[in-house]
Amino acid sequence: MATIAITGAARGIGLELTRQYAAAGDQLLAFCRNPQKADALNRLAAETGKVRVIGMDVADDASVKRAAAEAGDASVDVLVNVAGISGPSRPELEASDWAMWQESFNVMTMGPLRVLQAFLPRMQAGAKVINITSQIAASTWPTGGFYAYGAAKAGLNRMMRSVAIDLRDRGIIVGLVHPGWVQTDMGGPNAEITSQESAEGIRKVTQAWTLDRSGDFLKWNGETHPW
Repeated sequence: MATIAITGAARGIGLELTRQYAAAGDQLLAFCRNPQKADALNRLAAETGKVRVIGMDVADDASVKRAAAEAGDASVDVLVNVAGISGPSRPELEASDWAMWQESFNVMTMGPLRVLQAFLPRMQAGAKVINITSQIAASTWPTGGFYAYGAAKAGLNRMMRSVAIDLRDRGIIVGLVHPGWVQTDMGGPNAEITSQESAEGIRKVTQAWTLDRSGDFLKWNGETHPW
């Protein structure tokens, strides 16, 4: 039995990861911005007895620290940074919503580092930090648009590669995962795979991740993602 901490656990991939890890017998620290409105997550917690639902806004340093304190001091075996936003909804070439740019980086680049910093003292050798990123962050992405979202995720990728180097001597494994194009609120109903398929793949990839591949960027199905 492992202790798994997941951000963005109220819906989509985060919720499905929480469900699958709980079904496997693991203990879950499930973080979301509004626990009172997280109906599906709260039902899961009540049904399984394996899930603690804790409020956390990854964009707010004080909120992250409060949530980490509320979670207690038990060791964390796997930290999964899922929380994210879609960024500006309008075209960004001619004019940009700079407030949304700032929020995108705050949530998706700075947020995962905030959370890691809060939980790092309770992570031992062999622990894993898995960051849900996107193919849009890769320089090989062949489509325009998504400026803020892609830039924030690219920043996450570059930063976590550095983190992987800095944590190698501690034996802590860092991974970056493209979850696929998933049928969620963000991915839309016409996406290629379900959240169940994505979560199953992410769990398998996470289980198999070794220190010699720390810092790598993989797809949900285990393939290496080109940068």
